Amino acid sequence: MAVFTALTREEVSALLESFDVGRLVDFEGIASGIENTNFFLTTSRGQFVLTVFERLDPAQLPFYLGLMKHLARRALPVPEPAESRQGALMSLVRGKPAAIVSRLPGRAVDLPSAEQCRQVGRFLARMHLQARDFPLFQPNLRGIGWWKSALPKLEPLIPDGQFQELAEEVIYQDGFVRSAAFERLPNGPIHADLFRDNVLFDGDRIGGVIDFYFAGCSVWLFDLAVAVNDWCVDIGSGEFDASRAGALLRAYHEERPLGTEEHDAWRAVLRAAALRFWISRLYDLHLPRPAALLKPHDPTRFERMLRLRVRQADLPWI
Repeated sequence: MAVFTALTREEVSALLESFDVGRLVDFEGIASGIENTNFFLTTSRGQFVLTVFERLDPAQLPFYLGLMKHLARRALPVPEPAESRQGALMSLVRGKPAAIVSRLPGRAVDLPSAEQCRQVGRFLARMHLQARDFPLFQPNLRGIGWWKSALPKLEPLIPDGQFQELAEEVIYQDGFVRSAAFERLPNGPIHADLFRDNVLFDGDRIGGVIDFYFAGCSVWLFDLAVAVNDWCVDIGSGEFDASRAGALLRAYHEERPLGTEEHDAWRAVLRAAALRFWISRLYDLHLPRPAALLKPHDPTRFERMLRLRVRQADLPWI
């Protein structure tokens, strides 16, 4: 992630003393993302990732780290948080919460194949099913409540027409979330950010799924919509690629069958997934925080996508 907290070698070495992961050999900052500070660590016992949490309250971390531990123990390719010598999943560095997790093999793909999309769909369904008995609850902190609070802050910074379009969609989504149809949708813990750069392919298989720090409890269909909106589209236009979308959706359905109520809600949830990232990317562009390596993502991609999802005649389904 972006380097907001530029730790020294001495600080990293001191932090490692609290964990049984070996002594520090090397470390480097990771220059991608915009939420936390991440470092690759090489120790005498292997490779790890150190995350310093820049925005999250320490009270929120037991959900994220506990969910990762839960899924890793169910044999899903998810980073497993290391426990400190006192049995905790997090520590403090410069007064900020930090965690060390296993580093998984593979690289993100820019142009996924239908087969890779199939594997993503299968993973996502398995993750939803395996997380059903995870005992902790946390709402989706970038859901409708955050959209409603972020929009007024953007109003003076964006064109009037753009603000009006966003406001109308937020009103639409607020009504949908309050509806009986929404309440009937299957739900549980979700990743909420399953983009291409958060899945690592090791050869022809998934080596790891990373960055659970937007996870929360919401409808599973939202997680599926976030994935389809990224993995199965032309990045420039936002148009769906039929073969990739079909592969991802069918693989998901084979693991966790999708119901009629989810089909009926599909357009609304695809719109919600586009709206969520349009708002957050506008927010990061216009209200940035200082960082040593900060690269805000382009919000116009999701502006185009939301307009498409509103008017498209045919949407991919199983």
